[in-house]
Order: sequence, then structure tokens, then C-alpha cells
Amino acid sequence: MIKRETLAAYGFLSPWVIGFVVFMGGPMVASLVLSFTDYDVLTSTAFVGGDNYRELLADPKVRTSLANTLFYTVLHVPLTMVVALALAQLLVRAGRRSAGFFRTVFYLPTITPKVAVGVLFLLLFNGQVGMINEVLGRVGIDGPNWTTDGPWIKPGLVLMGAWSLGSTVIIYLAALQNVPRDLYEAAEMDGASAWARFRTVTVPMISGALFFTLIINTIAALQTFDEVYTAFFGSANQQTYGNDAALFYVIYLFQQAFQFLHMGYASALAWLLFLIILVVTLVQIRLSRRFVYYESE
Repeated sequence: MIKRETLAAYGFLSPWVIGFVVFMGGPMVASLVLSFTDYDVLTSTAFVGGDNYRELLADPKVRTSLANTLFYTVLHVPLTMVVALALAQLLVRAGRRSAGFFRTVFYLPTITPKVAVGVLFLLLFNGQVGMINEVLGRVGIDGPNWTTDGPWIKPGLVLMGAWSLGSTVIIYLAALQNVPRDLYEAAEMDGASAWARFRTVTVPMISGALFFTLIINTIAALQTFDEVYTAFFGSANQQTYGNDAALFYVIYLFQQAFQFLHMGYASALAWLLFLIILVVTLVQIRLSRRFVYYESE
């Protein structure tokens, strides 16, 4: 017989399981089926086999959007992790009262609506009257046209992405506060410099948090949509960008699905993204065996 505690556990888990099956598992299976069809919502569904997948492999827009997304991810994720770790280190050295204040300050941008961030990007990075170029001009640097010059659009978006690193800062702060102080004292007694203590004590002890944020931030970066779409693809901003430099993969998927009503093709694009994220995550997990330290009990 099933124990009463087991039944209670199933009861508490059931809302999540039902929600997953209805709102995630079901749509995922439906999208997989649709990826083998020609479906435009308005007419009946026609089975086309692997035509959608063959088409996306030959589609230059897919290559462009995927290259833009990967470029953004490779720049955004390390920058976010490095800056967040530096800010977390500063918070560790701050007093309790000031640390609480700055934790709130750093986390607030994370809950800022993505649409607002996209609009703010256009205001700050405007090549003519934006605050970023105005600050650069005060130190003698002629800032680029961040929103219209193709080569500068993605670096500008990477800087914009750093706006929401607050959650990563909080995770690192919690990890740093759990590093045993006696390890630092022992290293200092052995004559280790500040950099040596960071490299041999801090990084190994927080490697689990680093690994977690690496995976989460990578997945999020590969699915970037809201801010970029608001800034460059809104109804008033269709001509703001140049050379498809802001065309990210999920944006192209959205266009195919909801602008052109190519639902079958969009479903194939979604599953390609799923496979890419799966492969990248598996590679990260495999590599983590070399640098992630798990403290044994």
C-alpha cells in the first residue's frame, strides 16, 4: 500500500505536474507535431514531413539570427558573471546596513519591465542625444551610433543586458557569505596574495554558484527577445536598425509565427533552438566536472 506521507507528497506535487502537462508538456508535443506540417491558423493543416527543417537549414535569416544570438551570448554571459562577482565582492566588504541597501538597488533593475528597458536603451544609446555618448564626449571620445550602426548594435545590446544582473549578484553574494573564513586566514598565513586567495579559495568554494549562473544566463541569453524587440522591431522602430544586426533568433521565430503565420515553420525553429540549448547545456555540464567543487560532508 502507498504510505500516507507518499500520497500527501503526490497531492502537493500534483498542481505543478498538472500545470506542466497542460501548459508546457502539451504545447511542446503539439509544436513538435506542427513542425512537420504547413499550418497558417487560417486554413487546414497539411503534413509536409521534414520540409520545414530542410528549409530552415537553407534559410539565410536563420543563420544570421543564430549568429547574432550566439555573438550576444558569448559576450553577455561572461560580462554579466564578472561584473556581478565584482559587485558581490564589494557587498561582502560593506556593512550590514549598506549591504542591504545596495542589494535592493542592484536587484531592482531585474524586476523592471522588459519593454521599459528596451525604450530606455533607445534613449541612453541614441547616437545624437543619448546620455552614453554625452558622457563619452566629456572625456574626449566620439561615441558611435549604437542603434543604427550595424557593428555597434550587438555590443550596445550586451551593455544593455548588464542592466539586469541583480539576480546574479544576489546569488554570488550568498555563495561568498558561505565561504569559511578560516580558509582565508590559513591562506593568508601561508603568504598568499589577495589574487591567490581569490583564485585558490574563493573561486573553488563558489564554483557551484558560478556553474549555476553560467547555465541559467546562457539559456536566458539564447532566448533574448523582449528588450531587443521593443527597441528595434516595434511599430515605430522598424527602420532603426541596420543589416539585420538586431535580428535575434527568437525574434525571427516570433516573426514567422505571428507576423507571417508560418506556424509549422516557427515550430521547427523552436525545436532547433531547443536542441541547441540542450547541446550547449550538456557541454557545460560535462565541462563542469573539471572546475566545479562540491564540498563533501
